[in-house]
Amino acid sequence: VGNSSVLTCPPKSNITMVTWKISPKVGGPCALGYRADKNKTDRTNCSDSMNWKFRPDRDPALEIRRVGIAHEGSYTCEVAGTEGNFDETYDLTVLVPPRLTLYCDDHGNPVCEAAAGKPAAQISWVLENNSTPKEEGHDNGTVTVLSKFTAYSTNVTNTTCIVSHPAGNQSRSIAC
Repeated sequence: VGNSSVLTCPPKSNITMVTWKISPKVGGPCALGYRADKNKTDRTNCSDSMNWKFRPDRDPALEIRRVGIAHEGSYTCEVAGTEGNFDETYDLTVLVPPRLTLYCDDHGNPVCEAAAGKPAAQISWVLENNSTPKEEGHDNGTVTVLSKFTAYSTNVTNTTCIVSHPAGNQSRSIAC
């Protein structure tokens, strides 16, 4: 989320027409088109964040700027040329890194929260404990995971929470 993404099309010489057909999971479909005989591009219902990466006659790649969850969906590039017709389909999944918070609750127990990540983060602790993480789903597809550290031994002073996520791992330590 927040980065740019470039989806490539089959590179062919003597392209006569290129069409990107986009079907997001949220909202209606859109399309970008290019006709070589008229050297003309066209767009239908596509947001400004989606456009050709370069000139479509040289490279028909699609660039999505500031990728958001709403960009998830199916992207198909269709190329027509003298060599025939070719297509390439992508299923775009957007990763959202969670916000990591580590704090002490009212009873002096460390609590680790990985908020609004997509997919849900995995929380673990450096020291062994008997915590069961709780998950809360949000309307936008993100998930908050909360884990409370409960030690087997009472002489634990400092503990570390580790959040594992496909968008990157994080860790924090706290003494409660």
